[in-house]
Amino acid sequence: MTTKEITSTQDLVEVGGEVGAKDPDRSDIDSIHTDSSLPVAEKPKQTWRSYFWDTFDKSPEERRFLFKLDAVILSFASLGYFIKNLDQINISNAFVSGMKEDLGLYGNQLNYMVACWTVGYVIGEIPSNMLLTKIRPSIWIPACEVVWSVLTILLSKCQTAEQIYALRFFIGLAESAFYPGMQYVIGNRKDELAKRSCIFHASGTIGSMFSGYLMAAVYNLNGENGFRGWQWLFIINTAISLPVAIAGFFFFPDVPEITKAWWLTKDEIELAKKRMYLEGRANRGSYTKAKFRKIFSSWHIYALTLLYIFFNNGSGYGSQPAFALWLKQEGYSITAINSYPTIASALAVIFTYIYAWTSDSVFKGARWPPMVFSGVVNIIINVSLAIWDIPVGWKWFCYIVGMIGGGISGLTYAWAHEICSDDNEERAFVVATMNEMAYVVQAWLPLLIWQQIEGPRYPKGFITMIFIAAGLIVTSLTIRVLHHRERARKARSTSLE
Repeated sequence: MTTKEITSTQDLVEVGGEVGAKDPDRSDIDSIHTDSSLPVAEKPKQTWRSYFWDTFDKSPEERRFLFKLDAVILSFASLGYFIKNLDQINISNAFVSGMKEDLGLYGNQLNYMVACWTVGYVIGEIPSNMLLTKIRPSIWIPACEVVWSVLTILLSKCQTAEQIYALRFFIGLAESAFYPGMQYVIGNRKDELAKRSCIFHASGTIGSMFSGYLMAAVYNLNGENGFRGWQWLFIINTAISLPVAIAGFFFFPDVPEITKAWWLTKDEIELAKKRMYLEGRANRGSYTKAKFRKIFSSWHIYALTLLYIFFNNGSGYGSQPAFALWLKQEGYSITAINSYPTIASALAVIFTYIYAWTSDSVFKGARWPPMVFSGVVNIIINVSLAIWDIPVGWKWFCYIVGMIGGGISGLTYAWAHEICSDDNEERAFVVATMNEMAYVVQAWLPLLIWQQIEGPRYPKGFITMIFIAAGLIVTSLTIRVLHHRERARKARSTSLE
């Protein structure tokens, strides 16, 4: 499953990001915004060196700050997202590696396991982010990571599908805290956003890929200490995840006004605030009736939410191990069944980086070209798999290339942040709605079109994906036109003032 997460309807405040709620009496905050001694350019300088990495064109002070920000926050975010997807996708690897036969899962139980996780995730997203306004992120997020890591090892002791359903629900509930929390503390300027967002999202794909390698390796432990190979997968997943979760208590930062991060100086916190002020990010405000009227009368919430629904439900085969099930049907070994699909994940990681760098450099910050490319590729792949009776070599190609559409996830969020940048509450609400509604659809759609008993043929699944890919293309082009008109209108209004 391509995992894609949200910010909630609560206000976002970022260490690399938002300034706290502005009080008109706080002249010290105003002085930060106007202090020209802070080494931040109002418009980021871009030369050919920025095509490789954006910090090369920044001041030494800002470059040092971004190095620390990337080394700690981006690294921790990527590791956390890695273990989240590792612990999320392992159920599919276990299923094709003996769990199905050992527990007698010959119906649509895998669909229900995925659905239970999704329901828990959807329920937990917004409440978790609301708690982040009351509890330090450096406590809440690592604590949730510890919970889902411990619940993962309990999967190894399950004897019935019903036990797995219950654990998967609570794992989804705990994992729902991670992405909103990261959006709460991570922030970058436009010239930095796509790269870091895509690096962050690529770590999730790497986690999914690593789960396949891990299953192939631990299957050799089959029978050791009375545990089957698939049970060892859950045990070792926890052994990997728990240390990362515990490290979060020591490294994870809080929002600027309450941060106690030992690796950030006071000047660097002020630098972070200045950067977001120059980026035009609005300060926090409150949700009022007028605010909600503004949000729901704009095209932003409808078009961006539709875009993310198409993306989120248009890749990943509805969390079904389609490639692995085909390999199993063809008689491949357990090692091959778990290893070959990781080639598709590796290619998806490469394309994630290609999308990010080309969007920031070649396409001058435009987000739609990679989305259109992704949609076209998905149409070709799914038309081929819907036909099914195609040359074996082409079928291999389709499965290996079929995951590259997942690489645009970071760009969709980057685009949403940019489009809604002048209204913090709208930005938070729109991004929350994007992911929330995408997962609402994902909770029921796979039960209709990606039924376990129809695999690996999935006639309804592949055909539906063709229309979803077409919807992604049309929606991204529509947003491009609407955003261009909106920026032109704002420019005219500014010139008349």
